[in-house]
Amino acid sequence: MNKFFFLLLVPFWAVCQTSITDFETLIEQKEYKKVVPLLTIYLKNEPHDLKAKELLGDAYGYQKQWDKASGLYKDLVQKQPNTANYHYKYGGALGMKALSVSKFTALGLIGDIKNAFLKAAELDASHIETRWALVELYMQLPGVIGGSMSKSLRYANELENLSKVDGFLAKGYIYEYDDDPEQAEKYYKMAIQEGGSLTCFNKLTTLYENENQPEKAIQNIEAAQEKHQRNALHYQIGKVAAEYHIELEKGEACLKTYLAHYSAKDGVPKAWANYRLAQIEMHKKNKANALEYIDLAISELPKIKVFTETKAAVLNL
Repeated sequence: MNKFFFLLLVPFWAVCQTSITDFETLIEQKEYKKVVPLLTIYLKNEPHDLKAKELLGDAYGYQKQWDKASGLYKDLVQKQPNTANYHYKYGGALGMKALSVSKFTALGLIGDIKNAFLKAAELDASHIETRWALVELYMQLPGVIGGSMSKSLRYANELENLSKVDGFLAKGYIYEYDDDPEQAEKYYKMAIQEGGSLTCFNKLTTLYENENQPEKAIQNIEAAQEKHQRNALHYQIGKVAAEYHIELEKGEACLKTYLAHYSAKDGVPKAWANYRLAQIEMHKKNKANALEYIDLAISELPKIKVFTETKAAVLNL
């Protein structure tokens, strides 16, 4: 065989040997740019493989290429109109597109988004993600184009029947969005009591921070730490202490603990912990210590604007 011709065949042969499981693995590993050309070639030879088409839509979605993702999902909806998850993904891609275009263009997408989610909910009475999407959609839409708190609560009730935790979190979200922090707090606490995941604790912490109640935020983070024993929660305590100028000694101790036990899975880079320590030292009027910490933060992440701004403030102490 001609060597050049053989080399041309190699990529095609490699794709032919690739299974759907391999594509799924690449997506799980966030190798989106790698999997897109492989799936594209695969679909040229297997155009009726709906799973491959869905995975290609997912890969585009993860890269925020909403037109390409929604086009693929729309094709799936047309080919299998009774599959709830296709309608859900189509509505989701259109919804994300609506957030990235002009308000006028977004307005034209609302009907298709709503219809896709409603169809998914109709087809699958246990589809939790669709009901979450409808809860958020009806709360965020203005009333003149279909927004409705009562409709949002309807789907929150459906969520509660499927999963009490999701139902309580959805109701917390609704009341928080409706500027009713007491009701939101009630339902977030119910979610913590029912499920107790970090997500439940984080929702309540964020509510307290948004309502300028840092003491309650710290108490809630400490409760989460007692249950989950996550180093990342030490950073959260230090962050609240630094931002709100409260419990500075506790905040400092937590940030130092975070740095001492830091690993990549903690999520927040060490530079941010050093930045929070600099904030605390500024509150305590310790210029030398503040300068030491902010210099550490800048050395680790030199392009973060707030770090350089904070250093200028430290120098002016």
